[in-house]
Amino acid sequence: MTVKKSISARQLWWLVIAVAVIWFANLEYRKLIKPDEGRYAEIPREMVASDDWVTPRLNDLKYFEKPPLQYWATATAYQIFGEHQWTSRLWAGLTGFAGILLVWFAGLRLFGREAALYAAILLGSSMLYVMMGHINTLDMGVTFFLTLGIVSLLLAQHETAAKKQRNWMILSWAALGLAVLSKGLMGLVLPGAALFIYMVVQRDFSVLKRMHWLPGLAIFLLITAPWFYLVMKANPEFFQFFFIHEHFERFTTKVHGRYQPWYYFVPILLLGMLPWTLLMLATLFKTSRDKRLPGIFNPARFLLIWAVFIYLFFSVSDSKLPSYLLPMFPALALLMGKQLVDMDARRLFWLIAPVLPLMLLALGFAPFTARLADTPLQVQGYGEYAWWLTAAALIWLLGVVVALVLLRSSNAVKQYKLAAVLLLAFSSLIAAQLGSSGYNTIAKERSAYYIAAAIRPYVKASEPFYSVDMYEQTLPFYLKRTFTLVQFQDEMAFGIVQEPQRYIPDYTSFAKVWQAQAAALAIMPVDTYTRLKQLDFAMKIIYEDPQYIVVSKP
Repeated sequence: MTVKKSISARQLWWLVIAVAVIWFANLEYRKLIKPDEGRYAEIPREMVASDDWVTPRLNDLKYFEKPPLQYWATATAYQIFGEHQWTSRLWAGLTGFAGILLVWFAGLRLFGREAALYAAILLGSSMLYVMMGHINTLDMGVTFFLTLGIVSLLLAQHETAAKKQRNWMILSWAALGLAVLSKGLMGLVLPGAALFIYMVVQRDFSVLKRMHWLPGLAIFLLITAPWFYLVMKANPEFFQFFFIHEHFERFTTKVHGRYQPWYYFVPILLLGMLPWTLLMLATLFKTSRDKRLPGIFNPARFLLIWAVFIYLFFSVSDSKLPSYLLPMFPALALLMGKQLVDMDARRLFWLIAPVLPLMLLALGFAPFTARLADTPLQVQGYGEYAWWLTAAALIWLLGVVVALVLLRSSNAVKQYKLAAVLLLAFSSLIAAQLGSSGYNTIAKERSAYYIAAAIRPYVKASEPFYSVDMYEQTLPFYLKRTFTLVQFQDEMAFGIVQEPQRYIPDYTSFAKVWQAQAAALAIMPVDTYTRLKQLDFAMKIIYEDPQYIVVSKP
């Protein structure tokens, strides 16, 4: 039975609507989690407050680690819909969902309708992709534009009509420009390197003749150059920090403190691709063995090289985070969708069956999540989180079981393959959403929402607020204000060097400033409060929890 007979256009629309409802349902539910969600919610808020859309600032200090595209998008959402948790996550959610639609469209043009549907289903239910589509970081946005860039390149090479080929290439150059504005030079370097490797492996350099260099570079520079010009004009120090420190040193040194061994990404990829991990491995093996066709552009081979290159590139880097692998996932989904078309149900059964004991293991361990806690606050939060994880594991387990039963059916096995994939995909998507929503149970440890709610009556815009020995990334967003840092720099060290007047370097200097204030507030870790009391600081506690204390002038 073909996909055309098994799913109509109307059913496809209902499928898209169902996925969209599940996908966007919990953007507001969870409290912002430090550090990333607080940081990337706060920078756009300060853009709106200052009306300066050229120089990004974090806690009112220059912050040049990343370009501004996501800040602009989020700031625009704030202006239209207001400053909420869901608007801070909207860009990640939208680009993640759009990435699923993009994979469907690319699969449709490159590999056919059935492969396109499978590819979109697989991407929208892969664990890491779903989770990163609901967390406020920059990785989903850059993944979307990188995918748009390489997909447009593939479609351009696929076209024979000169005008259509040029249009696709211009779109590719534009997408890469937006990728650069999303997360820096990786938006151009990674696709360029992957294309070079492809040409060497395939012994096909004719691609260079179809790149439409002049209009492509023109549109690329038109998108990227204005902001870089304006930000360097306003901030001469930008060039050294952004291009040298944030790119060259990030990749070649341990300066960012994110060093991990070379095998760090092995479990990230294997777990992040669940429940399609074995299908991915089988697809990589099968695609790598496909015969090379000289003189013919091979989109599957390019997607394979892209995925492998992304993995190896970040594996040798001295800076590693799980989300760095995200640009692999759309390419892998397209390859897996292509493989699924010709794969019989029994073969797919054996590629999914090993997930069953894994789900049983997850279901068995989920009720004991609280045993991972290290503090009393964690014991309470993890105990509540266990219920969410148990529900997620149970739904996922049921999805695996039903899918395996359908794939083993002796009647119309081929007919049930799509149904099995859909059921497993929906159970995976729902399980991922339950797991991420349940993380809200430990928000008291990972979010300042409750601190802000408790101290808001004491906070006045005209009175100073100090952050001593710490910076709680989510608190500025919830209080709608910035802080004066005391004896703490971390990622704001560069901004402090540029504007040292916004910083207090030690307790002695802080004592003088504190005593001179008629009214002021300060937040600090519990042990810092003990040290300041020993130094005879006059403080009145207005909020206290196991981590932080907020004080006012008595």
